[in-house]
Amino acid sequence: MMWDQLGLKTAITAAVKRAQLKSLREVLCVSAPALQRITGLSGSDVQELIAAAAAAACRRRPPITALQLQQSQGGDGSRLSTGCPVLDRLLRGGLPVGGVTELAGESGAGKTQLGLQFCLSVQFPPEHGGLGSGALYICTEDPFPIRRLQQLSSEQSVLRSNVSPSLISSLRFSDHVYIEHTADLDSLQACLTRRAPLLLAQRAVRLIVVDSVAALFRCEFQADDWLERNKQLLTFSSTLHHLSQEFSTPVLCINQVTDVFSQSDDSLGPSSSTVSPALGLAWANQVLVRLMMRRVPGTVSRGNQSSALRRLEVVFAPHLARSCRDATVWREGVRGVPDP
Repeated sequence: MMWDQLGLKTAITAAVKRAQLKSLREVLCVSAPALQRITGLSGSDVQELIAAAAAAACRRRPPITALQLQQSQGGDGSRLSTGCPVLDRLLRGGLPVGGVTELAGESGAGKTQLGLQFCLSVQFPPEHGGLGSGALYICTEDPFPIRRLQQLSSEQSVLRSNVSPSLISSLRFSDHVYIEHTADLDSLQACLTRRAPLLLAQRAVRLIVVDSVAALFRCEFQADDWLERNKQLLTFSSTLHHLSQEFSTPVLCINQVTDVFSQSDDSLGPSSSTVSPALGLAWANQVLVRLMMRRVPGTVSRGNQSSALRRLEVVFAPHLARSCRDATVWREGVRGVPDP
């Protein structure tokens, strides 16, 4: 243990070294009077030593500079492409490599479609917007859509016409998407603290997708349990942030929405209903980028295919202005609608 790194007074550091205390555990596991006898320090110096040791023990990682934090959140330009140039322009290249991105929307809006698309995009080399690794897809409510993943894999040459067919055929997409099903918060936390770090350390994955983040929290907590729910939510988000920063890995959390009613100016008039992402402000404060996807009126046809129109919106992000882009869902994946 390098006692010089704790910022202690020289006299305290010298006394600790003379007493041959070699770890934080040795300091924290004895009483203050015993530590005073061992080191010969005054009571106030012993309290300062204990406080510094406790702070160092609680610190999961060393402090980082503002520049390092910016780089860990994709400030150096690192992005995970959507695979669609139109959507990449909306997101200035794609998902930030560091940080948690939320994709919220109603059922059928296309959230899972885009999540699967990222699972394939991450496997491409960096020169094609990928990270050259696999993805961990954590399902918390519905079974994993394996057939849709296979369809997207077989249509990658259509979505990515600028990539050589030989490169696409060399990527065994399904072999590098790791699937976990978690039925409760305990199994979700076990997956994130045990299995996910192992896959990330082995460089087997460079993307984590949670689909959906709200399902388990809504099932396990009633309205009166908001305090415990928020505690669990903060523990969950802290784990995600740690994994993202430790392994320079983008995290995509797919979220449900909840109705928000607003009364019209006429108090006797009808209320209008909109939707907002679930889990409230406690969760919103943990998110680096918030995206919303919803259906809008209109249908687009292309050959023998047709797609309901969607809209992908940037709600907030430190590097993006609030904006949106219409999109469609085809056999090959989600595409942005180009400008006319």
